[in-house]
Amino acid sequence: MAKLTLSVDERVVERAKAYAREQGTSVSGLVEKLLELAATPAGRAGKTPVVLGRLRGSLKRGSANDYHRYLERKYR
Repeated sequence: MAKLTLSVDERVVERAKAYAREQGTSVSGLVEKLLELAATPAGRAGKTPVVLGRLRGSLKRGSANDYHRYLERKYR
């Protein structure tokens, strides 16, 4: 199994841990499931996977292109 390091706000981590406990899983399990849903064939075919469509609008400013530019600058 591969390791992945993420930077997440501490409050989000605490809520995720509580939710994972309630669901009988781990935060890693939650993230793995989310990534699996994001990588469904619908997502690769240019359609928005359902799970990502539900997240749309959760970012109040910017666009996907803005985010991509941010990541390019960050990881130069």
